[in-house]
Amino acid sequence: MSSLSASDPERTIEFEFVRATENAALNVIHWLGRGEKEAADAAACDAIYGVFDLVDIAGEVVIGEGIKDNAPGIFLGEQLGTWRVGSPRFDIALDPVDGTSNTANGLPNAISVMAGSERLGGEEHAMRNIPTFYSTKMAYGPEVVAAIEKGMDPLRIDDPLEVTLKRVAEALGKRVPELVVMTLNRPRHADVIAQVRKCGAALRLITDGDITAAVSPSLPDSGVDLYWGIGGSPAGILTAAALKVLGGEMLLRMWPRDAEERARVLKDISEEELTRVYHVHDLVRGQSAIFCATGISDSSLLPGVRLIGKKAITHSILMRAKSRTVRYIRAVHDLEKKTIHLRSVQSDASI
Repeated sequence: MSSLSASDPERTIEFEFVRATENAALNVIHWLGRGEKEAADAAACDAIYGVFDLVDIAGEVVIGEGIKDNAPGIFLGEQLGTWRVGSPRFDIALDPVDGTSNTANGLPNAISVMAGSERLGGEEHAMRNIPTFYSTKMAYGPEVVAAIEKGMDPLRIDDPLEVTLKRVAEALGKRVPELVVMTLNRPRHADVIAQVRKCGAALRLITDGDITAAVSPSLPDSGVDLYWGIGGSPAGILTAAALKVLGGEMLLRMWPRDAEERARVLKDISEEELTRVYHVHDLVRGQSAIFCATGISDSSLLPGVRLIGKKAITHSILMRAKSRTVRYIRAVHDLEKKTIHLRSVQSDASI
């Protein structure tokens, strides 16, 4: 049973988060390329539940994934942890498999990802729940943020990409043709793709997994300068937690898919909230934020799981906003000894 520091439980709970994403990635790897995305998602959820069933926290899922396609998932409002009296409260956001289609098809860019924020007594939720399934997102790195703080015109989500790319190039000391823009390869992005190509910038199209894509511009060695795309709203909150640590920024606005969704959402929020452009500090409030992810298949964020004989090698990233610490964790698992606790069997199981 995990014992958490009474003075700063966040310092200990961060390692339980990474244990959860590690176990999820390990439990999913046998589904890589087998065409069963729901089975992969279920395996990841089972492993994450299993870790937190043994951890003394009171975790509430405030950002969950899976509802939009009726896939298995850990959903909004669910509880993680033992919830024993005195256990520290945490808001939790997660996507057990970001890139389920990629996992099913054996493609790159799949990760297991979680974020958390300590919630002290009487405080409202630290993470904002975005009620639309999708949002428009534009993410950029700390160098661009610094240039804006020094007086460069800010980036705006409605500006033509020609204008945006010129400003990003100026901030990075590059020419526009030297920029790399990443987006999801979707019909809804046809105009964005055309604009990027017209400007002469390089384009990196991905099929799934836009958390990795949106974090990439804030990583020094990713080779990506800007992310723009319409993707899952829960992924936007997870991205915001990472950018809070890395010093990057993201602009996010809700994107109702149709009139029916728009009308449903407007029953709970105002037109002003629906059309508002949110920043990282709006999406993850306060000082507390943990972000962790483990690679399932290779991505610009992390290598995927490597199976070498009877060993499995996992690569994870673990970030904490209070200290601005970013850890890269390479773990070697002996598959003849390694077990992971699964909720489905209420015990440890071999991989």
